[in-house]
Amino acid sequence: MTAWMDGTRDDPEPSRESDRGKFEVVARDGCARIGKLHTSHGILETPALLPVINPNIRTIEPREMWDRYGIQGLITNSYIIWKHDDLKQHAVEKGVHDLLNYPGVIMTDSGTFQSYVYGDVEVGVEEIVEFQRSIGVDIATMLDVFSRPDMTEEEVKKAVKTTIERCEESLKAAQNVMLNGPIQGGIYRHLRKQSAQNMGRFDFAIHPIGGIVPIMEQHRYKDLAKIMLATIGELPPERPRHMFGCGHPMLFSMLIALGADLFDSAAYAIFARDNRLLSPQGTYRLNDIHSWPELVPCVVNWTPEAVRKLDDEERTVLLSRYNLEVTLAELSRCKQAVHEGTIWQLAEQRSHQHPALREAFLWLTTRPLPSGMPSESLEDLVQDDRTAAREHHPNGGIWEQDWSQVVDRQAIQRKKGERWGGEDTLSRPHILVARKHLQQRWRPESSGSSDVLILNGKPGPWRQRCDLLVLRLKSVLPDLEILVQTPLGLLPYSLEDLNPFAQVDGPTWLWKRRLNMVVLREELQRLHIEADRILILDIGQDKLIQQASNLLIKHGLLKEELIVDDSQLPKLRDELRRRQILDKLIVLANVNYNDAVELIDSCTYVIGGTGRVKNVIDKNGNHILSPRLTDGGISITDLGSKAIHERRSNSDFADDGFSPYVGRGEGPPILVVEQDAVEFVLRGRNVFHGFIVSCDPWLKAGQTCFIVDEQGTLIGHGISQCDADEALGYRKGIAVRTRSDFSKTFK
Repeated sequence: MTAWMDGTRDDPEPSRESDRGKFEVVARDGCARIGKLHTSHGILETPALLPVINPNIRTIEPREMWDRYGIQGLITNSYIIWKHDDLKQHAVEKGVHDLLNYPGVIMTDSGTFQSYVYGDVEVGVEEIVEFQRSIGVDIATMLDVFSRPDMTEEEVKKAVKTTIERCEESLKAAQNVMLNGPIQGGIYRHLRKQSAQNMGRFDFAIHPIGGIVPIMEQHRYKDLAKIMLATIGELPPERPRHMFGCGHPMLFSMLIALGADLFDSAAYAIFARDNRLLSPQGTYRLNDIHSWPELVPCVVNWTPEAVRKLDDEERTVLLSRYNLEVTLAELSRCKQAVHEGTIWQLAEQRSHQHPALREAFLWLTTRPLPSGMPSESLEDLVQDDRTAAREHHPNGGIWEQDWSQVVDRQAIQRKKGERWGGEDTLSRPHILVARKHLQQRWRPESSGSSDVLILNGKPGPWRQRCDLLVLRLKSVLPDLEILVQTPLGLLPYSLEDLNPFAQVDGPTWLWKRRLNMVVLREELQRLHIEADRILILDIGQDKLIQQASNLLIKHGLLKEELIVDDSQLPKLRDELRRRQILDKLIVLANVNYNDAVELIDSCTYVIGGTGRVKNVIDKNGNHILSPRLTDGGISITDLGSKAIHERRSNSDFADDGFSPYVGRGEGPPILVVEQDAVEFVLRGRNVFHGFIVSCDPWLKAGQTCFIVDEQGTLIGHGISQCDADEALGYRKGIAVRTRSDFSKTFK
């Protein structure tokens, strides 16, 4: 009988011995990660919830968690097992997996939380780790010192110091068992950083972020966000981050977006005993509900009224299953959001479920309104809650560097349109980094002041309505800068199809709001445009060319109606295409302006059926680039990568190999692989972690990168799956998905 028919699942296969303890990332959305942790009892996929099992009180049996719910790992308390002779004897003789009747990954806590609740524990630092190893746990935990939010800075400092001092002896006692290295520090940013930096120097497998239970109990979610922001950037990226004691589904999306990989909690059972129901929308009391907030399998045949009539034990078990199923469903929803690249959008939605969570979200994401927002005035878009959050936002303060690390880990390009969610949309990290790249890299055609025409009033695609107008304008006013006003800010017309700016999914009024000249001028300055005059043309009008002529005549830019000899249009269209390719190389591939100009000098184009450029052919007849229709990006060919790489400074490559270039940070980043990997990369195989020698510090996930050998010879190109620190830190998984096959291209 198959597993799904008899209600059982096969026991997990142990990971390969060489992989045990390693963590690999298989998908990501900025800091959010879908990963695999390899253990002796199978692979633990993250983000994951580890339900807390009290070996004395099993509300839901661990075997049921494995068979019925597919839960791959759980956590129990080694101190409770150690303290009770019958449990201790069973665990020592037959192992903790037999004690709990559970075949998956088992993590154990050390007694630290008991010290927080009861004041002290009776076990020694080495003793408790040795005990965990003796009962066969997969992941043990050292005995750290709990730091409460009500402790003084000096008390917390002492707790951090003591925990760090215990690391060496704890790791020695653990031997080959994976060991948790908890991060403490209370609500003090500098102590959290100090703890993370020092604990990260030791060979721990996982880093739980501890001391957060009392903060969550008091709904101090802004402090929780601060702890995450202060900690994540200091930890080795190749180790999972575990939110110790966090299991409320309402918090998952925000914490996963910030980089959390593991959660554990007994909330599913504790809340059930108190007749409370967990939900991504918050917490409900059984006595207050008439219909289930979440309809999950365990209550399909039950009404709330019928459940209220059950005896205490039956009701607790049923509500525990309800809470567990709801929690797992939200975790699955978060995973899907990571795959789709919408985890911050989900966090936005969840932030409205609790005032304290909304405060935390706004504190994280709030920035001064992006310059050039299409509103009558700044006040039109500023709401009271956002104003309050802005008083303490990270921008310009001590938290800016921490928040910048979150933003900079975002991949800009998205395959889908950007769904408008109100002003929160403007604070999504991938939009912030897209605006940052545009403002830092793009340059106008004219170096001096110029007149500016802003196209406004209608969503894209703009080329169908505006290309002919733009061509005619450029023929008579070559120095006129033409931009499109999008809901996300100003966009140069040469990049009119660029995601996310050109693919906002929202109500039509987003494109029709009256523009504020002061705000527009500020954003133009960010785009390096000193505007003499700013003209706004409503492109939703009929007879667009006539309307444009009237506007330009009114402001003295034209003396008569805009008329152009149609025989000039092919040449003008070719110039527009050239500008489009040039700007995309500069903005998206980070190519130096002069190099980009040289690269596309005398290029020709293969035009697709829609009239858009399909392929870019250089002056030697080589296909070097292909604009993408889905997101407005570009795909670099093998020959194109060779042409771009040849323009890289030879000074980067010394006689003994490549030295990461830390100057202007221009060009697609370079990643150097070991000699053993060269042959495989040349044949188009992916680059795996563990074979990387060095890389450029501006390597980012989701961006094109070049792969070279240790002498600097180009051997491939592809899409990076990691940042620079991750490339050098991870020891398993794909680092670059290779898009080349030089064994065929350069025979």
